Amino acid sequence: MAAVSYVGGHVSRTPGGLGLILVLTGAIALLFRRRHPVPVTVVTVLTGAALPLTAPHLVLVDVATVVALYTLATLRERRVARTAGVFAAVALTAAIIPWQRGGLLDLANLVPANYVAIAVAAGEATRNRRALLAEVRVSAVREERVRIARDLHDVVAHHIALVNAQAGVAHHLMAAHPDRAREALAGIRDTSRTALDELRATVGLLRQEGDPPQGLRPAPAFAALDDLIEGFRKADFTVRLSRTGVPAPLAGAADLAAYRIVQESLTNANKHGIGRRADLTLEYTPAGLRITVTNPAHPARRGAGTGHGLIGMRERAEAAGGTLTAGMDSGVHTVRADLPLLPR
Repeated sequence: MAAVSYVGGHVSRTPGGLGLILVLTGAIALLFRRRHPVPVTVVTVLTGAALPLTAPHLVLVDVATVVALYTLATLRERRVARTAGVFAAVALTAAIIPWQRGGLLDLANLVPANYVAIAVAAGEATRNRRALLAEVRVSAVREERVRIARDLHDVVAHHIALVNAQAGVAHHLMAAHPDRAREALAGIRDTSRTALDELRATVGLLRQEGDPPQGLRPAPAFAALDDLIEGFRKADFTVRLSRTGVPAPLAGAADLAAYRIVQESLTNANKHGIGRRADLTLEYTPAGLRITVTNPAHPARRGAGTGHGLIGMRERAEAAGGTLTAGMDSGVHTVRADLPLLPR
């Protein structure tokens, strides 16, 4: 375990009693290398350097020292590992020089330093790889939290805005048109039930291990756009929809992104726009789908929102391989998104 030894180019005889004690000391010390890497490294280096003095043989590689150095490099910072490596290389090299036929200039003197350098380099590579994997895991968790936050924001903001609008309609019509007011109240019931279902599905994703089945995903498909628009119309918000080109399926995440972008744009138009109306245009081209949502708005009118909706829309578009722009021009607020289609 502790050493490989040679004399004059041939394997030497087994070390005597003192040599075996040194070998066992280094081997036993390795049992504590993870809890006390620095002291264990010092012990193995000292036993490895003392081993050549116990018998007329030459120790070229002290395995216990190599293992201890590798473990030290995986657990401690680079400066500590390299300092220990220099200490080990000097001690082991000095211990074998008297046994070399060529003396100080014998090339065999470089063997301990080479193995020490390999042990330290391998340990640092392992430590760097572990740090990289940990960083990747943290980044993945952060991205997942942002994705879930976007879903929750879209679900809550959209449905609560519709409930608020429908409640206002019901209150306005209660005295003069009770039948229409009851229709608005029924819309509140349906909208709140849909919101609860989507929230339940979103929270359910947090309890799933791995990628959940498609049926558990809270996000509806872009094909459900007509139902989305109908929900706004029930809240007395007019949506004028126009389509051009040949409809085609969207690529991957672009399907969800398209639905959420339309949902959030219409929700913002309902909350902050003028006239309770918006225009939605879907343009299908060979390059992709262009979604344009416009609504009249006053430049000075601002809601109490946090701006997370626009940020979320832009992040969704970019994550799907598309782009999104938004801005105000001549009293008209415009959201424009370009998303890729599924390759034919």
